[in-house]
Amino acid sequence: MALGAGAVLASRGNAVPQLEATPQFVPNVADRTSDAAAALVPITYRNGEYTLRGNVFKPEGRGPFPTLIYNHGSERDPSLEFAGDLGKWFQSRGFVVFFPYRRGSAGSEGPYWEDELSRRPESEVERARVELMDAENADVVAAVSWVRQQRYVDSDRLFMAGCSYGGIQTVLSAEKDIGIRAAVDFAGASITWQQSVVLQDRLKAAVRRSTVPVFFLQAANDFDTTPSRVLDEEMELAGKPHQIHIFPRFGKSKMEGHARFCNHGMDVWGQEVLAFLKGSPK
Repeated sequence: MALGAGAVLASRGNAVPQLEATPQFVPNVADRTSDAAAALVPITYRNGEYTLRGNVFKPEGRGPFPTLIYNHGSERDPSLEFAGDLGKWFQSRGFVVFFPYRRGSAGSEGPYWEDELSRRPESEVERARVELMDAENADVVAAVSWVRQQRYVDSDRLFMAGCSYGGIQTVLSAEKDIGIRAAVDFAGASITWQQSVVLQDRLKAAVRRSTVPVFFLQAANDFDTTPSRVLDEEMELAGKPHQIHIFPRFGKSKMEGHARFCNHGMDVWGQEVLAFLKGSPK
């Protein structure tokens, strides 16, 4: 697998125990193989006591298709507009794309992380933020379990990506042996990195234990490219397969270099990401 300059290949080592997550699956909506455009399909799935929501883009046909799970950011109401652009782009290239919405977001049951954080004493906020991220990761693990059971999904070609807070969720997922083949971290922790040594330590530990190759990518005008550089170096030191690319400026503002780059920059990063996913070893 070609992973670019500085990349290494190494054995996966011991798997990290999964977070507690026992999905109780809600029947999926009808498989829309006859839809000409294979439009976005809303679904529900469960993680323990919570009914969670998601959206799926599927190519026309029965499959099974390679599948990308894409984790949204920290917002309470992730925009369907970002899902539409990303979903259609990957769908047109033969991928199923699953956008799971974690607890408290986009109509999914459960507490929204920021509401929970606001209830903690100031002295506990830094550690509590990371604890809540780990708790939400159980929703991502449940999403992987759900999508693996869909008949149109090729479970041997299952990948994960995410932007910002979703990039953090992707890194936390990569340390678990849950059946994904590769992970793409778009700008994970670029806004929060400098605010939390606890978060830095948690993500460093996660990439050192990663069970899959990870691709770190950002635009140069993102809020902070330090997390990509540091986490990539941690994987290098740990002898884990990795890749990094800090792309030129995208747009004019830091936010355009952050979220818009992740969700609308396919013309810039698309072919490199596809090559990374398709080159990931089974």
